[in-house]
This record gives sequence, C-alpha cells and structure tokens, in this order.
Amino acid sequence: MYTRILVAVDGSNTSRRAFEAALALAKASGAVLQPLYVVENTPMYFEAPGYDPSVLRNRLAEEGKELGAEFAKAMAEQGVKGELVVSEASTIDDVSVVVLKAAADFNADLLVMGTHGRRGFQRLILGSVAERCVRQASLPVLLIPSAAGKSGNAD
Repeated sequence: MYTRILVAVDGSNTSRRAFEAALALAKASGAVLQPLYVVENTPMYFEAPGYDPSVLRNRLAEEGKELGAEFAKAMAEQGVKGELVVSEASTIDDVSVVVLKAAADFNADLLVMGTHGRRGFQRLILGSVAERCVRQASLPVLLIPSAAGKSGNAD
C-alpha cells in the first residue's frame, strides 16, 4: 500500500480526475496526499513586445491557491491528510523536473498525473510533461487518461 502520494495538478479536467483518483487511493490506503501545482514560466512569451510576464505568472500562482483551497476541502471531507504545494518551473527546470523533484522531496511512493493537462496539445498520444515524468521517474507513476470518465466506465 501507499503511504505518500503526490498528484500533479494544473486545473485541467484531466488533472482534476487525477486528483480524484489520488484522493480515493489515499483514503483507501491511509496515505498522506500532496497535490502539486507548478507555475510554469514560458520563455517564448518573455520576448514579446509589451508583454508583461508577471501578469500570467501571478494569475497562475493565484489559480494554484484557489485549487489548494478546493482540494484541501475535498481532502478534509474524505479524512485524507496533506496539503497542496505550489512550486515554480524555470527555464532551467521544466515542469517535469519540478514534479519529480517534489516527489523525491516528499518521499512519495506513488506519483499520479493526467496524461494531458493544459499543455496536452503538445503531444498526440501522451502529454509531454507526463511522458517526461514516466521516462525519468524512479517511483511508480499512475497515469489517468484524458478520456477517463467520458464513457461512464472510468474504472
């Protein structure tokens, strides 16, 4: 059984399903759950004339706080311990590096994430962040597909 589960969330429907799956696993196994929200700094936007990257960064950080409150309530209702952590990617450490580092720092024994989040359009089969995490992870990774729940048989 799992004792420490990290779930990567980004506000997308797929990451919400990943959170729900991680929450159910944490409740069933008595694990501590740590949702992780990563604020991504996209370098291509930094060079656009007149663009202020702090506006997007601040909005993403605010979304992380909002998700934290929502997920904390859901976790409390289910009797699951843990809290959302907001971290920040950089031009050096992309989202997948931040997720895997957070999993190591948390000493997670399971990483849960959606196959496609907000960045899912980058890959047709598997989201690029999820793909990089699966390829580089030293712990089990549970992937929740983007289509889960649409046909009514998400189990």
